[in-house]
Amino acid sequence: MDVKSAFLNGLLEEEVYVEQPPGFEQKTIGDKVYKLKKALYGLKQAPRAWYDTLSQFLTDNGFTKGKVDRTLFRIQDGESILLVQIYVDDIIFGSTKKELCHKFSNLMQGKFEMSMMGELTFFLGLQVRQLKDETFISQIKYTRDLMKKFGMEEKSSVKIPMNTSVKMDMDANGKVVDQTRYRALIRSLLYLTANRPDITFAVGVCARFQSAPKESHMTAAKRILDI
Repeated sequence: MDVKSAFLNGLLEEEVYVEQPPGFEQKTIGDKVYKLKKALYGLKQAPRAWYDTLSQFLTDNGFTKGKVDRTLFRIQDGESILLVQIYVDDIIFGSTKKELCHKFSNLMQGKFEMSMMGELTFFLGLQVRQLKDETFISQIKYTRDLMKKFGMEEKSSVKIPMNTSVKMDMDANGKVVDQTRYRALIRSLLYLTANRPDITFAVGVCARFQSAPKESHMTAAKRILDI
């Protein structure tokens, strides 16, 4: 589900003042400003204010907040559970009992203006395919987009993520590569480890050289993406 104008629901704890917006000036009050009660898009406090409002609403309705992931909420009904994951104004949820999903949907729509997006198929680079007894998660599209971004469309696949005969070091005499581009590749590879634990070690090795990447390091990192 998607929350319409989510940030406008956030209640501000700090005192925030704004100038009279162009086209809505009131000549009778001169140069006076407005004191905001709720957040507006563009305020640095807006995302936090929205999260606090939503978090309070969920906990007031019996949900418990995750201790590690503070954007994950859960509620239990007998042996059934409902999990809710928050990502800014997008909310994904699932339950072992269909009635809990309907109940949660009605609860949220009764409080906020919502749009139901249907069954989850794609979220934050993750492709999701739900069957009756199984759920498959992959990052195929994400990987293909990365290969296109780093000019690897025509590369052939390799069988292992790192050449076992090469020892990675600082390569002091190697050719320097764009540090920003190398770091972008490493960040992307780290995200791929979400469902590719087999590349975790190789990505960790390449991540050690982000301060002064050389061509050899870039080649090694691209090899990981090519498997």
